[in-house]
Amino acid sequence: MRAENAWLRRALAGRPVIDQARGILMATAECTAEQAWYILRQTSQHANRKVREVAGEVVADATGTVPPGPVRTHLREAVRRHRAARREAS
Repeated sequence: MRAENAWLRRALAGRPVIDQARGILMATAECTAEQAWYILRQTSQHANRKVREVAGEVVADATGTVPPGPVRTHLREAVRRHRAARREAS
C-alpha cells in the first residue's frame, strides 16, 4: 500500500509539467494534445528517460534552458516525424 501511495504521489507530481510540455508542443509543433503526448512518449523511449523528465526539459527549453543533447535530438526527430506525417496526410 505504501509503495502504491508513493507511486501515485510521484505520478501526480509530474502531471503539471507534462501538461505544460504538451501545451508547448501543441503550440510549436502544431499538433493535438494526443499527438503531443505521443511525441513526449516517443522521445522518452528513444532517449531512455522518464516522460516527466523529458517534459521538464521541454518546459525548461521553452523558458531559455537548453535540454541535454540526447533529449534535444530525439525530441527534434519526433517533431520532424509528426510534421512529415501531417504533410503526407494533407
